[in-house]
Amino acid sequence: MSDVRQVNEESCALAAELLRRGKLVVIPTDTVYGVTCDPRNAAAIDRIYALKRRPRFKALQVLMASVDDLDALGLELPAPLNRLAAAFLPGAFSPIAVAREDCALKTVRETAQGGRTQGVRVPNSALCLEILRATGPIAASSANRSGEESAQSVEEAVAAFGDEVALYLDGGSTPGHVSSTVVAADPHGRDGVAILREGVIPQTAIRRALTVNGGGLGA
Repeated sequence: MSDVRQVNEESCALAAELLRRGKLVVIPTDTVYGVTCDPRNAAAIDRIYALKRRPRFKALQVLMASVDDLDALGLELPAPLNRLAAAFLPGAFSPIAVAREDCALKTVRETAQGGRTQGVRVPNSALCLEILRATGPIAASSANRSGEESAQSVEEAVAAFGDEVALYLDGGSTPGHVSSTVVAADPHGRDGVAILREGVIPQTAIRRALTVNGGGLGA
């Protein structure tokens, strides 16, 4: 039988322990429910892909409680993404960070140009941030089989995954299926960015933020 618990100090501590042991945990975010694991554990990451039947070319995000967690992970936000992060995080904004040599995350992707990148996000949800403060940064993907609707309730997540997930944290219904907006730095792109996926935050809002106080490439 699936272990479903309300979000509280005890259940957050349990989630942190299970994640450290390589287990999968479903949590509520500010968009949909997500299935999560330790981003430094390659075997746990493999389990998320297998569980979701997710193509390996689709990367996992790393959720964190604060942009201040980036440095400890060996990640940096290049300009002008640092400015956008200040404007839109916490929220449905997913900048593509650059991984330094000391980055140990197993979710990092190699680019065609030889760089290493990682999508990150700080959710705008008090419950989700409470969980993340207990667990630390975690790898995440929406709680659904690939190609199906993302779970907006813990019941929908349990229906999708059953006992294949160690713990489900119940935060009630989440706002909706619309995803976060994914943005990468691109010195050749308009305003110095490439919008890889337009989601909750419209492209117009991103462009507007970049043209305030000196234009797109300002630090």
